[in-house]
Amino acid sequence: MAIKIITDSTSDISLDRQAELGIEIVSLSVHFGDREYVDGVDLTKPQFFQMLHDSAELPTTAQVNPERFEKIFEKYVKSGDEVVGIFISGKLSGTYQSAVIAKQTLGAENIHLIDSLTVSFGLALLVYEMIKLRDAGKSAEEICSAVEELKKKQRFYAIIDTLKYLKMGGRLSASSAFIGSMLHIKPIVFLENGEVSAFDKKKGHKAAALRIAEMMEKEKPDPAYRIFFGDTDSPQFLNLLKDAAGSVADISDSETIALGSVVGTHGGPGCVGVSYIAQGDS
Repeated sequence: MAIKIITDSTSDISLDRQAELGIEIVSLSVHFGDREYVDGVDLTKPQFFQMLHDSAELPTTAQVNPERFEKIFEKYVKSGDEVVGIFISGKLSGTYQSAVIAKQTLGAENIHLIDSLTVSFGLALLVYEMIKLRDAGKSAEEICSAVEELKKKQRFYAIIDTLKYLKMGGRLSASSAFIGSMLHIKPIVFLENGEVSAFDKKKGHKAAALRIAEMMEKEKPDPAYRIFFGDTDSPQFLNLLKDAAGSVADISDSETIALGSVVGTHGGPGCVGVSYIAQGDS
């Protein structure tokens, strides 16, 4: 009997790494107008950002449906394996709920599901910790229990470079976007109880990066866990964030994840972020 870790493509872990990591990644679909693409399969991350740049309206993502999860889970249930699934925040997508429905339909006891309450590089951080626990010989129950505790201490911050996509998505008025762009305002967002919320805003990327470093110094990333960065092929912005983070925490063993369609749709090109496990109880 083996433990099978399953996540979805919003983790932004490259599909090419599935075999190496011993996990399965289930892809959501991305819609530009009436055209549908399978995330990470029909649409690479550079292609996505080019299409986002050229598009007059924001793309949408479609959740994985219960039937698809049923087929995936069934093969492991039949072989007697334990399934541990962790998916994008249930407040951002119906994917987790689809997995729950599939489990209920199969009536299987060896399927364990987690609502990550996060996405992208935040979800990737939790998946990598699950892999570490699996490889250390932990049981499915022990892995789930550990991740549920980590969720309480996880932090996720991202810096938005352009206000264009927040305006397109109706999250910002045209006048606010115009003024903000003129003043080089960079909003900082964070994840709170599984939802994206405004955290702060600063003039320029360096000031925004230093604000996040200020929070990191206050919350004290736990050195037992790796720090994960998110990047949209913006090395100059990523380096500013890494320099700021590195001044208050050890980032020598950090991982950088290329952002995909979910965070990328609203964050747009130039968006960078960081996720870590804070010390303390919550």
